[in-house]
Amino acid sequence: MTSLTYPFDSSYILKNRKAIRKELLSDGSNRLKKRIAILGGSTTSDIVKITELFLLNNGIEPTFYESEYGQFREDALFGNEELEAFKPDLIYIHTTLRNLKLPFPTLSDSEAEVLDKLNQQYRHFEVIWEKLQEKFGCPIIQNNFEYPFYRLLGNRDAYDIRGKINYVNRLNELFYNYARTHEGFYINDINYLSSCYGLDKWADLSYWYMYKYALCIEAIPYLSFNISNIIKSVFGKNKKLLVLDMDNTLWGGVIGDDGVEGIELGQETANGQCYREFQDYIKSHKDLGVMLTIASKNERENALLGINHPDSAFNEDDFLIIKSNWENKAKNISETAAELDLGADSFVFVDDNPAEREIVGSVINGIAVPEMVNPEEYIRTLDKNAYFEVTSFSQDDLKRNEMYMANASRAVLMQDFTDYREYLLGLDMHGEIQGFIPVYIQRITQLTNKSNQFNVTTKRYTVSEIEAAASSDEYITLYGRLEDKFGDNGVVSVVIGKKDKDILNIDLWLMSCRVLKRDMELAMLDTLVKKCREQGIKRIVGYYFPTSKNAMVKDLFGFFGFNKVSENENGNTVWELSVDAYENKNNVIKVIS
Repeated sequence: MTSLTYPFDSSYILKNRKAIRKELLSDGSNRLKKRIAILGGSTTSDIVKITELFLLNNGIEPTFYESEYGQFREDALFGNEELEAFKPDLIYIHTTLRNLKLPFPTLSDSEAEVLDKLNQQYRHFEVIWEKLQEKFGCPIIQNNFEYPFYRLLGNRDAYDIRGKINYVNRLNELFYNYARTHEGFYINDINYLSSCYGLDKWADLSYWYMYKYALCIEAIPYLSFNISNIIKSVFGKNKKLLVLDMDNTLWGGVIGDDGVEGIELGQETANGQCYREFQDYIKSHKDLGVMLTIASKNERENALLGINHPDSAFNEDDFLIIKSNWENKAKNISETAAELDLGADSFVFVDDNPAEREIVGSVINGIAVPEMVNPEEYIRTLDKNAYFEVTSFSQDDLKRNEMYMANASRAVLMQDFTDYREYLLGLDMHGEIQGFIPVYIQRITQLTNKSNQFNVTTKRYTVSEIEAAASSDEYITLYGRLEDKFGDNGVVSVVIGKKDKDILNIDLWLMSCRVLKRDMELAMLDTLVKKCREQGIKRIVGYYFPTSKNAMVKDLFGFFGFNKVSENENGNTVWELSVDAYENKNNVIKVIS
């Protein structure tokens, strides 16, 4: 919904909240349902209402628990039956400078006294996080602190140990260190938000004195938007790929008319500098694992001339797919999605032409189409929309483009074979399959929240839940890595089974679609059965819960040789496999356990 993408109109959102909510809920989307607890140190009612809109727009249907005014600490430390019964999937702690327990340093304080106040203040929050983690084991989002709205010491306030600005910076750094060292803990950067919005406007005191809002009402959509971006990233709703136009998007001018020497790119002109900086910004996304493709109405020869311009940040290898032709862009994008085996709803389409944006946005369901109007605003528009918000980062993210490039090489190799099994053997595949280990916990959690198609139950897990399963004797866990002569695909498959005497119930079975049809699922099954035999398990029970995206695994357990036990009116099915009667099925992957 364009009214909920940056740049948005706060007044419009606040005024039309009910109508926007009704429209979102009636669009037929199959959304992820999550329970969100908001523990506030100030009034949070409008924050809850507006955050709901942004989450609905990001494919998440939230149910909220909202603490009583200022009761965030009490709810965390002393228990609350309603909160405990709510069992949150995520907790957001909305605190601000108004909630600092101790007074700021005074001008008569020594350095030791300031440090003591700082540590006490920090510990006041740390015990809250520890208690919530112990009790609920779910992700926690914590605000950092905005700057005070005045500076008693003027500019010296920033560097004097007794200055409030200095104190806030040091306290924020303690929060950041906690986030760096604790998985599942995230900072909502209201220090940055308030600076962008304008601290004087953000800290409009009339809203505090009258309503106990720690920020002005008009700023709430910006706060809620930022919270929702963290939440959608935690639950795997980030975008994955940029589809880029070229003329007047990656450079100024039309290369087919102006020639490569006539386009604006580089340090010679103001516009040229603007486009080059935008290219640098786009290319840096590859380091996040974001994939880059082209959809341009151009002759391919001209497109390549532009990409290889002396002042270009790019080369051809930066793009997984280059669609430069005169076809409809929606068609080109759909073909790109099919070639990469990705849903187009994970794409962001970047084009300066409003007509092209309108066509693509109306034809391709779920694709993000930001309003790219002025070149000098291109970076800010993409950045503020936070399509690729980073809440976790793994080595596999760094190698994602490389992995998809390798997939293209595999597709070329397949054309040389008439026998598919011979093709698979020709890949020289090696699989590493074993129980969860700490180094892959982050990637395993990421997969459980992002994999939608090859996923029989689509259960979502937090880092702490994955760690608990890995360390518990009640579970059998497996991860699978796959490597072949073209490269390492990383961790691509995850299985979690819960033991019940001599039965193993499959809680989760998923696989990355980039390794479809390479028999990795069979290698995982062989290893799972082996583990079951070692632990005295006689039967494996599999479950399939249908969603709008996982139809491809509807009969997965039947393909494995399970017998269907039951099916209800919703299409949920239950399957059983006798461990003793099972014979290994994988014969193309060399497995290292």
